Amino acid sequence: MKKLILVLFFNLLFSCKEENKKEQLYPETIQTPIQLGQEIFEGKGNCVACHLVNKKVIGPSIQEMAKIYKDKKGSIIDFLKNDAKPIVDPSQYDVMKTNFIITKSMSDEELKAIEAYIYYNIE
Repeated sequence: MKKLILVLFFNLLFSCKEENKKEQLYPETIQTPIQLGQEIFEGKGNCVACHLVNKKVIGPSIQEMAKIYKDKKGSIIDFLKNDAKPIVDPSQYDVMKTNFIITKSMSDEELKAIEAYIYYNIE
């Protein structure tokens, strides 16, 4: 009887570890760069306070930004790092400057995700 309990215990122990490995290797939800960009844009980046997808609020719409950056071959990432001058609406640059504290603290992956989200919304 003790042997049976011991065998069942080890079987249970190892099967749980194997299942754990599968969960780590194959997570059920994998976030795309566009999804991450949207999450940051609407969350910690607080970009939605000034930018909507298809409507100018304080800053230009996401669609307008995407079109202008694409047409002028600008770098959204460089702008968000404050390494490039604004090309969409320079008159709003002083308003945007306060947000560089947030965007400069973001990783390259996060900035690329924001860029992917912006370009995803191009008309």
